[in-house]
Amino acid sequence: MKDITRAIPALFVLLWATGFIGARYAMPWAEPFTFLWVRFALTFAVLLMIVPLVKAKSIGPRNALHAAIAGVLMHGVYLGGVFWAVRNGLPAGFAGLIVGLQPMLTAVIAGLFLGEKVTRKHWLGLVVGLVGVVTVLSPKFGTVSGGVTVATIGASIIAVVAMSVGTVWQKRFVATADLVTVTLYQYVGGWAVTFFVSLMLETWRFELNGELIFAMAWLVFVLSIGAIFLLMILIREGEVARVASLFYLVPAVTALMAWVLFDETLTPVQLVGMAITTFGVALATRRASRHPVPATARASR
Repeated sequence: MKDITRAIPALFVLLWATGFIGARYAMPWAEPFTFLWVRFALTFAVLLMIVPLVKAKSIGPRNALHAAIAGVLMHGVYLGGVFWAVRNGLPAGFAGLIVGLQPMLTAVIAGLFLGEKVTRKHWLGLVVGLVGVVTVLSPKFGTVSGGVTVATIGASIIAVVAMSVGTVWQKRFVATADLVTVTLYQYVGGWAVTFFVSLMLETWRFELNGELIFAMAWLVFVLSIGAIFLLMILIREGEVARVASLFYLVPAVTALMAWVLFDETLTPVQLVGMAITTFGVALATRRASRHPVPATARASR
């Protein structure tokens, strides 16, 4: 059982990185918020079928509200902001760099609102990880175009802040509640905000074809259910700041996938950046052996 638990962080990073690949397949055929609300509605329907199979427990109206708020932030605002910024011309490299600020921001917020102590070694790991992310993404910086605007950068920053706050909100209010039911209500929140924004800003363009169907199926089952459940487990069992550090690995894994699937270039500089990022995450997520904290104590904070 311990071996399975240790594998969860690596599996989470691998699955989460595929989200950017799925988005690349989907975005030419649907508007971002329209795609997202359909994705969340389908995920909600699948979870409704899962609830009786796993005998998921009720979490009460108060926890349901907190879960929905976390969903608004982690799914609706975060994904909506990133998808919208990229759709409107922000280069993926810049989007990835801004998203790379999330672990450091999450560490600050977790320290303020959860009382999590961030050690010097942890801060060093966060800084080293950020340096690695910048190195991995540096070859993409030459693609700067007119899409780098106050609006697109602002949307990305709002997305990162929302993900950080949503992660802390999840840990603070509903970390110990039933995971399936919490996730169900999260997607109610994510669906509500993306549906409303799509009504206000989009035309609901949705061109059904093989690529879009594949991307939707992958993002619903692998990302919205598989990866999110793993993230909820990580948040419940560990400190939020340490969990957030795993997001530093996503750009490197995504670059590897794009190299395999789309024949994108993978330079020696990026390989060095991947090594730096991995070292930084190892520093940031390593717990001091002298003062181990039982999982039950962490979960009850």
